[in-house]
Amino acid sequence: MTRCLVLLLAALLSLGVRAQSTPPAAAQAIAPASDPARQALDAWLDAFNANDRARLEAFRDRYLPEFDVDGMLEFHGRTGGFRLLRREPSAPGSARALVQEAESETVARVSVTLVAGKPLALDIEAIERPADLRIPRLDQAGAVAALVAKADADAAKDAFSGVLLVARGDEVLLQRAWGLADRVAGTPVTPDTKFRLGSMGKMFTAVAVLQLTATGQLSLDGSVGQYLPGYPNAEIAKATIGQLLTHAGGTGDIFGPEFDKHRLELKTHDDYVRLYGARGPTHPPGKGYDYSNYGYVLLGDIIEHASGQSYYDYVERHVFAPAGMRDTGSLPEDAEVPGRAHAYTRRGGKWSDAADTLPYRGTAAGGGYSTAADLLKFARALRAGKLLPPALLAEATRKQTPWYGYGFMVGERQGVAGFGHGGGAEGMNGALGVFPAQDAIVIGLANLDPPEVERLVDYYTARMPLEQ
Repeated sequence: MTRCLVLLLAALLSLGVRAQSTPPAAAQAIAPASDPARQALDAWLDAFNANDRARLEAFRDRYLPEFDVDGMLEFHGRTGGFRLLRREPSAPGSARALVQEAESETVARVSVTLVAGKPLALDIEAIERPADLRIPRLDQAGAVAALVAKADADAAKDAFSGVLLVARGDEVLLQRAWGLADRVAGTPVTPDTKFRLGSMGKMFTAVAVLQLTATGQLSLDGSVGQYLPGYPNAEIAKATIGQLLTHAGGTGDIFGPEFDKHRLELKTHDDYVRLYGARGPTHPPGKGYDYSNYGYVLLGDIIEHASGQSYYDYVERHVFAPAGMRDTGSLPEDAEVPGRAHAYTRRGGKWSDAADTLPYRGTAAGGGYSTAADLLKFARALRAGKLLPPALLAEATRKQTPWYGYGFMVGERQGVAGFGHGGGAEGMNGALGVFPAQDAIVIGLANLDPPEVERLVDYYTARMPLEQ
């Protein structure tokens, strides 16, 4: 399963379907029903929505030899399929349509291009909801009530088990728990339950790196080889701190067969470097953007070498303590952590304990644990200047790439600018959204597979009032 399901786009990329921006073209028209490209698009949509392996394989055999049928079946499991919203004008030889996830309000653009003698090009791109399709805003009480009703309905279907928190200014408008932290013992989730964060921990790593740049111990232009002398691969050694922070280093992932084989042996950041250090880049550093967990593991190792402390001690002393976060950490999975929820993943249509998928402990790439209340403290401490100087926070939370800053997802949802991060893997899902103009913070945590929490956070942010 994909280890970071922050965005629909990330999920699509993990399945090997090309996702890219499609520029507008002049003199376009909606492809007629007889157009081969439109027929191919409809064939894909019908097969995908049917969630039928035979039909997807037939689509593959006819149109796209490299089509990932297993990935599409997994993708259907996360989306529930797509509802056609409308067709869009497209260039000759192509067809486009807007679709919406059946299980959420996420909108995507599907584009198909047919060129004689070449495999079909299928592009799926998560997009900002068009202005004419935006969801009506509610008043504050109405938006919170709508979120609670949605979470109640999802929990009743056993699709959500976790905590939601909504704050505006100094006021907490919602902090409520649903579901079970331990299904065997019947222990309920409470507002104080600790949840695994997945990739949300990248925010802590980025803050630590930027603190060290502010003191001159690191430089955004400094390289892996500079801070980790003797790094095994010469090309990765050229990647800079800034490139690692923005996923531009070409450093690849940590998950896959090698991780599964050595999962419980990987206890330190140096252990990961010994396992993956000789591996070459997925692209030349600085020449592209690929979400990279290994890049953040390298940042954790660099923090240790630059500070003279373990990564865990550094973030405890310089991130968690100043923010007042007493329930956040990364103790190993075999350590007794009071209040830490069990992780559950869907297998054979049932929720099963996901302990056999978890790393030995969280890393600088994520996987630690926290509470909704602690994440609220973190967001407030950031905005209050307790963790980073305001100018440096502004750099971290502006777009350094089309979708990412320095350790923070950055963008707009229905015209509302914000930053934060999500995280997800088997048995864990979380999201933090900070919306400065509205002075609003939205947090969701769960001990089930993604992307339920992202959907609930998006559900609220699409309806929250815009005025403070």
